[in-house]
Amino acid sequence: MAQNTDGGNPFAEPGELDNPFQDPAVIQHRPSPQYATLDVYNPFETREPPSAYEPPAPAPLPPSSAPPQSSRKLSPTEPKNYGSYSSQASAAAATAELLKKQEELNRKAEELDRRERELQHAALGGKATRQNNWPPLPSFCPVQPCFFQDISMEIPQEFQKTVSTMYYLWMCSALALLLNFLACLASFCVESNNGTGFGLSILWILLFTPCSFVCWYRPMYKAFRSDSSFNFFVFFFIFFAQDVLFVLQAIGIPGWGFSGWISALVVLRTNTGVAVLMLLVALFFTGIAVLGIVMLKRIHSLYRRTGASFQKAQQEFAAGVFSNPAVRTAAANAAAGAAENAFRAP
Repeated sequence: MAQNTDGGNPFAEPGELDNPFQDPAVIQHRPSPQYATLDVYNPFETREPPSAYEPPAPAPLPPSSAPPQSSRKLSPTEPKNYGSYSSQASAAAATAELLKKQEELNRKAEELDRRERELQHAALGGKATRQNNWPPLPSFCPVQPCFFQDISMEIPQEFQKTVSTMYYLWMCSALALLLNFLACLASFCVESNNGTGFGLSILWILLFTPCSFVCWYRPMYKAFRSDSSFNFFVFFFIFFAQDVLFVLQAIGIPGWGFSGWISALVVLRTNTGVAVLMLLVALFFTGIAVLGIVMLKRIHSLYRRTGASFQKAQQEFAAGVFSNPAVRTAAANAAAGAAENAFRAP
């Protein structure tokens, strides 16, 4: 075997390199600026920052079917799809339906609570245990309240707003009569010929304030409380006359004791300040008349939906008359007297 005199590898096979460190696999991993190592790092040497590492391009994948839409990743700027418009509308409709059912449940709970309070009152002795609370008079007053009124407890939930509105209407009518009295007093002070109107204004405030409460507000209250057809008919008959009176008050015929539009225009030629006061009262009367007509139509529509009728009102009236102890006693006495006269007759 010939000896290698060039300092190569004596054990190398033919065709191999004499120096194993000249192998390309070793040369590509030698330290270079792209692959800095600790051995070649010099902190006092300024070098350009190494370029970013670029991974090798992936091999092309074989053609396949497109992935499903759910597995596709969205880009940061691409908006997310939260569902179609129809699905959002159906979700909003379902939410509104749930809210409606919740409100219905709340109303039923209030109704059950009201009925429970009524049963508790009945268990304590019925109406006899209820202390009258209207009109709200102080305890030292010699006159005590005459009626028991509790709209939230005695009136069903769907009719409470209507009954409360009628109560406020009655209060406004009483206030209007008081202002009418003051306006007539001012008119009498500037014109002595208006004494008749001033006297009638005192009569109207003393007569209409309690009579309106007893004659049309209380029947309306009891009609909604017990679904009474008879009380509905009483209310419609009397409140229609009250609406006519509201219109007459707004018109203000001179000498009738009402500070309406005509009376205010008549006084305008005498005193402007008193005329302005009377015009305000006339405007107040006009608003009350309009509200009274609107509430009469609303209550009539509610009455038609309750299933009340004239025959039912007749039955309630007959039952109420015959259940009255005074009426039964009078009828028994009349029958006994008639029978005694019949036996005495020859």
